[in-house]
Amino acid sequence: MRRTPVISKPLTLSCIALAFLIAACSAANAQAAASQRKAAAQPAGKKAGGAGKPSPAATGAPYATRADAMAFADEVAQRRGLDREWVRSTIGGARFLPNVPRLMLPAQGGAPKNWRAYRSRFIDPVRVAAGVRFWRDNAAVLARAEREFGVPAEIIVGIIGVETIYGRNMGSFRVIDALATLSFDFPQAHPRAAERVAFFRGELESFLSTESRTAEDPFAPLGSYAGAMGMPQFMPSSMAKYAVDYDGNGRIDLVGSPADVIGSVANYFKAFGWEPGRPAIFPVSFDDARLKKSVLLAPDILPTFSADSFSAAGAVLPPAGQQYDGLLALIELQNGYDAPSYVAGTRNFYVITRYNWSAYYAMSVLELGEEVKAALRAD
Repeated sequence: MRRTPVISKPLTLSCIALAFLIAACSAANAQAAASQRKAAAQPAGKKAGGAGKPSPAATGAPYATRADAMAFADEVAQRRGLDREWVRSTIGGARFLPNVPRLMLPAQGGAPKNWRAYRSRFIDPVRVAAGVRFWRDNAAVLARAEREFGVPAEIIVGIIGVETIYGRNMGSFRVIDALATLSFDFPQAHPRAAERVAFFRGELESFLSTESRTAEDPFAPLGSYAGAMGMPQFMPSSMAKYAVDYDGNGRIDLVGSPADVIGSVANYFKAFGWEPGRPAIFPVSFDDARLKKSVLLAPDILPTFSADSFSAAGAVLPPAGQQYDGLLALIELQNGYDAPSYVAGTRNFYVITRYNWSAYYAMSVLELGEEVKAALRAD
């Protein structure tokens, strides 16, 4: 059974660590798990290219053999006031996952991004049907979350569907292994390796802090190759800051309690400034005579332009967009070698990207939620 840490009390709200969830995590998890099983079946003993004693990283040995990992364990124990031997044994029992570091490297150059192809991975009959069942089974809780947090049910349903198909694919990696691997063996070829190492060490520390307050086995929780857990794929710091006991049973369970999942996702969006009753996007077209597309695209997904300044730069909004009193961003979605698609993104669109820093991801969440909502009404 896949499990996340169970926490005895609701957790308080504070600022989040860097949002790092990967939109294609489900497919990559499955691929990485298969590669891991294949690698585990191979005999270990020699380094590639020569004989001799293999390194701990090469063999997937426990991190107890690593001085840097044990030094970090001592730092965490002192900083968090945790039992030193427990922290050392927990980190020391984690094992290197040979195939995980390469999954963190940026994709090599090739075909341009393709919104239509990306969309097809997340909006399909299987996922929509699963979303309808999830919504129907949890309609009362979704309605309650919308009232209390101001986040529409279709946004919550869209997130959970994109992340794990409503709990079908929550990851099969031991979280302690994934976080240790990315803390101590993150690929140095990554352009932001130092930043990423700091992020994952923070997540490992948060995971240890949470686990130390439970009676659970710290080696039991399973998740993605990046250490994300449960139906909403929360990283440990997000779990510690945003997860809530929404079913009122005295503990937080992001694997087995849809109510806790729904409340936690809604709480996350509220914390990042979701504006109730406001749209996430507007359709947009262009007035070529006035168009300053480079100016409009310069801020990327960050809402920067008033409706008036947006229009002055050649972006044509519908009447509702012209009357919008917030800031807007021009969102470009590439379609391979075809012409890109464009929408005007509001503050709420930007909030969705706090879950995953990608306009493609945010659009998938929006469109899956709308597809499920339409299917539910038609059913």
